[in-house]
Amino acid sequence: MRAPIGTFEDAAPAAERLDLLPAPVVAALTAGWGEFTAEQLVHVDSDPAVADTAEHHGVELLYTSANCVVVAGKRGQDVTLAACVVLSRTRVDVNGAVRKHLGARKASFAPMDTAVGESGMEYGGITPIGLPAAWPLLLDPAVVDEEWVLIGSGSRRGKLIVPGKALAALPGAVVVEGLGV
Repeated sequence: MRAPIGTFEDAAPAAERLDLLPAPVVAALTAGWGEFTAEQLVHVDSDPAVADTAEHHGVELLYTSANCVVVAGKRGQDVTLAACVVLSRTRVDVNGAVRKHLGARKASFAPMDTAVGESGMEYGGITPIGLPAAWPLLLDPAVVDEEWVLIGSGSRRGKLIVPGKALAALPGAVVVEGLGV
């Protein structure tokens, strides 16, 4: 199978690679959501030691890769964890769009131990697919507008290529204008 974006040598439907993915991602892919199933999403092998995916797998990935980061919004003693997905060439507006959307007095990136422990995924590979249902999932409109987006797979090794609109269909997903700056 050829990946719809990038020049990956090893690509297959995500349904054929469930053994390479963490349990929360497998559960979400197996259940599917809306019209999307694991057969429609692509898993590609990637070396976790290669920091620049675009340099090794195609310059177009500079424009079609997205990052998923976990943030913590605080209001008094209450802490709300949320995931934010923006194109990799932008950064998350944590103190503006995120803080406002969560109704928090303060927002910051969640500590690594919290992000990993609560998501059940590996740091550096966290994906919006399979996150805890209670977490808000904030998406930048530019991510949703992409035909195909390269995202983490929940593991440091491997990535998923999904339609941008599939991310918008995930449970709890909200498109937030100005999320990526």
